[in-house]
Amino acid sequence: MAEAQLAGRVALITGATRGIGAAVARRFSAEGAHVVLIGRTVGALEEIDDAIKIAGGTATLVPLDLKEFDKIDQLAGVLTDRHGKLDILVGNAAVLGSIGPMGHMTPEEFRNVMDINVTANWRLVRAFDPLLRRAPKAHALFTTCEAGHEPTAYWSAYAMSKAALEMMTLTWAAELTKTNVKVALIDPGPVRTGLRRKVFPGEHPSAAAAPEAVASLFLQHVLD
Repeated sequence: MAEAQLAGRVALITGATRGIGAAVARRFSAEGAHVVLIGRTVGALEEIDDAIKIAGGTATLVPLDLKEFDKIDQLAGVLTDRHGKLDILVGNAAVLGSIGPMGHMTPEEFRNVMDINVTANWRLVRAFDPLLRRAPKAHALFTTCEAGHEPTAYWSAYAMSKAALEMMTLTWAAELTKTNVKVALIDPGPVRTGLRRKVFPGEHPSAAAAPEAVASLFLQHVLD
C-alpha cells in the first residue's frame, strides 16, 4: 500500500462543502492530512465529514461565514493551541454576484463579492501567516480563474475580485520567497460547480471538468 503523501499535515480549506473545495478536502484527507473545513452550513459540513470518516480520514468542522472576519482570527488562535502549525491553506470560497452591466450591480452585491472573494482571503493571510511559518514546509493556494486576468464584459465585481485576489497572492508570494512558505494561484479552468451553473445553466456536463478531476492540481502544488 502506498504511503500517504500528506501524513501528519494540517490543511485548512474554505468553501469546503461542495465543488472544488469538497473535492480537495477529500483528496487531501485520503493522502493522510487532517483537514479543517470551513463552510457556512452545518449540514453540508457534516455530509463531507461523513464521507471523509467513511474513507478513514479525520476532519475538524468550522461553521463560519467568512464575512465574520473576527472569527477567522479566533480560528487561528484555536489551531495554534491545537496543532501549533498550519501546513496547507486553501483559499477556495467565492461568490459570483450578478452577471450584467457594471453599473447595474447594487452596492450591497458589490460589497458582498469583495468581502468574500478578497477581504476574507486577506484576513486568512493576516491570521495564518504566522502558523504557516511554523510548519517545516508550508503551502498557501488560492483558487482563481480566467476572469481575473482576461477582461470580459458583464463579469463585473466577480472579475474585479479575482484580479485583486491574484495581485494579493502574487504580492504575498514575493514577500515569502526566503521563507518555508510557498504561495500559488491555481486556475483549474472550467469546472462543474454551482457557481459555473449560474453563469452557464444550459452547458453540457462534458464542457467542464468534474471537481474531483482538478483536485490533483492542488495536491501537486503541495507536493512540489
